[in-house]
Amino acid sequence: MTKIFKKTYKFAAYTSGYITLFLAVFFTLFLVFINDFNFWILLLFIVLVYVFSFFVIQYRVEKFIYKRVKKIYDDVSILDASSLSEQPITTNMETLTKQVERFAQHKKLEIEALKIRENYRKEFIGNISHELKTPLFTVQGYILTLLDGGALKDKKVREKYLERANKGVERLIYIVKDLDMITKLEVGDLNLNKEDFDIIELINNVFELLEMKASKKIISLTFDKEYKFPVLVHADKERIQQVVSNLIVNSIKYGQQDGTTEVRVEMLTNNKVLIRITDNGVGIEKTYIPRLFERFFRVDKSGSRQEGGSGLGLSIVKHIVEAHSERIYVESQYGIGSEFSFTLEQAK
Repeated sequence: MTKIFKKTYKFAAYTSGYITLFLAVFFTLFLVFINDFNFWILLLFIVLVYVFSFFVIQYRVEKFIYKRVKKIYDDVSILDASSLSEQPITTNMETLTKQVERFAQHKKLEIEALKIRENYRKEFIGNISHELKTPLFTVQGYILTLLDGGALKDKKVREKYLERANKGVERLIYIVKDLDMITKLEVGDLNLNKEDFDIIELINNVFELLEMKASKKIISLTFDKEYKFPVLVHADKERIQQVVSNLIVNSIKYGQQDGTTEVRVEMLTNNKVLIRITDNGVGIEKTYIPRLFERFFRVDKSGSRQEGGSGLGLSIVKHIVEAHSERIYVESQYGIGSEFSFTLEQAK
């Protein structure tokens, strides 16, 4: 990238002025001392000294400062041309200093962002290693036991070990499928088949699917009121069912024994529908809320793994909602409960 330099004559002009003033005073005193003071000779001396000083200083500044400044900009431009202003670069020292400071600040922010990404990458790799390690070791343990021959002849034990190994494989497949879906959502490679459907009917279907899971913790799944009329939305029905299922499963997982998961559907302005899923569970501490939608992030590191799941549910929810150009919100108070809500486009 070629940078155009604007010359500035301020430095040469001021410096020449100072030199001329000093020499003019000195020359005036000299003329007075020899009793030969002449105004026109003094004026000619001032003009000649100023012009000579100006051109010499300007030339030297260009030679030893401007060219070096230009080389610095050219070298920096090779490293990162986009971070420099498209404006012509001035050789004025004050402006140059400000530009260098802005460049340094920009680089500092980039370095900080890279450090955050590096920490996230390390944590992500650690999390995914842990998630995959558990089912892999489980499958390996049962298979090795069978290969050793200790349980191979006993049909009941053999079937039990194979069933448990199969569950471990299913969990691995579940995690890989969820990761594949998130990747497709992030790169925009997952096509959404949008259609008009009744969100109330969809939520009722999810209630029926999760009724047995909720009954184990004596958690009731309910609406805030009776919806007598359909609420039509325009979205990918299968993906939105996945969103609702994941959010309700999450509320059951962290819900209190003998608690409630309540769903509310509200009509908003600008043809939007808001779906609220509220529970009276353990709640989430404020420090964890910004990280809830990260891959594999768990508030309860031990309890949530006992409940199962890939650890990717909320991350998938966020990506699906954002793929619809909609937003998801979280409100929670530790010890009282949580509310997840998201918007959808109302069917026209």
